[in-house]
Amino acid sequence: MFAVIRTGGKQYKVQKDDVVKVEKLAGDAGSKVELDEVLFVGGDKATIGNPLVKGAKVVAEIIAQDRGPKITVFKKKRRQNYRRKKGHRQDLTVLRIKDIKTAA
Repeated sequence: MFAVIRTGGKQYKVQKDDVVKVEKLAGDAGSKVELDEVLFVGGDKATIGNPLVKGAKVVAEIIAQDRGPKITVFKKKRRQNYRRKKGHRQDLTVLRIKDIKTAA
């Protein structure tokens, strides 16, 4: 059984025991999180949400609060002596999917 969830403006296809990195969620390592924005549940009987599947939840455990790779933002205008360099690292949460619950 798998599910498509939405968190942080992105969609993820997850199964039991998957490890995924999502946008930062509140919580400490070892705490449980319930993701209730489930868009699709697949398996023996597929259920498509409109836009969400009613009563479906994905239970996950927070493994760690992490940061993504550093990206460089560089702006330049030629012949104008205009240069700006900025770095960014996105805050991420590492989740392990424990269970996918459906309404039935």
